[in-house]
Amino acid sequence: QAFNFAFDFEEMNKQLFFGQYTRINSYFQGTDLACSGLPQGQELAILETVRDKVPAEVFTTVYKNPVGGNPEAVRANLRESMRLLKEAGFEFKDKKLVDTAGKPVTIEILVEDPSSERIALFYKPSLERIGVAASVRVVDDAQYENRKRNFDFDVIIDVWPESLSPGNEQREYWGSQAADVLGSRNTIGIKNPAVDALIDKVIFAKDRAELVAATHALDRVLLWNFYVVPQFTYGFVRYARWDRFSHAELPKYARSGLPSLWWFDADKAAKIGKRS
Repeated sequence: QAFNFAFDFEEMNKQLFFGQYTRINSYFQGTDLACSGLPQGQELAILETVRDKVPAEVFTTVYKNPVGGNPEAVRANLRESMRLLKEAGFEFKDKKLVDTAGKPVTIEILVEDPSSERIALFYKPSLERIGVAASVRVVDDAQYENRKRNFDFDVIIDVWPESLSPGNEQREYWGSQAADVLGSRNTIGIKNPAVDALIDKVIFAKDRAELVAATHALDRVLLWNFYVVPQFTYGFVRYARWDRFSHAELPKYARSGLPSLWWFDADKAAKIGKRS
């Protein structure tokens, strides 16, 4: 949570992405599986079964990421970040964050490509303002995969693809049994009995309504445990092509703007010829 308050997404979006992106507020962003508002109905009933194992805010507060983008907001967010760190037992000495043993807090952000590097480099100064000595290390694909597979990292940028029918893969993403399995997708290392219980609710849902309610509950609990610093999303897929081909209409949730079936369109080709 403290690291999230140190992430000025709005300024990064402005400087690096021309304001095109929006912040992620759900592990199931952009679908009907994303939690919203306060829990109610079937979702609330599911969450009641794990009430004593989840943060109280799950029931009382709508999850929202901190908003930056201007000096006043950034300072307020950094103050809140420092407050949370002090509350967790860390102290600030000589402009450095130290743990209870007096050891300075240092992290390495491991990335594998220049596009990820520029995000990490933008984030680095904010972490340093809260006393964290942060470094960014770029490695080749093979080394990155090997270190990720062996959980040999402090911070990485990761993605967990979701479908509209979540199921067994949720155990691989967030389940306790996967946390210590080298090469698993539980790169966070989550070992949380409430999360495990909610994953089972998702897997064994008897109908669509129960599946959606259980996924809402899982999403909400994951968010309120602050396992990640949510990044960003974009509602379109960018690609370039000659405008002389046609294809069938894409389904609503197509993963790409490039369908597998195309055909040559003589009328479009003729228009291109006229323009050139």
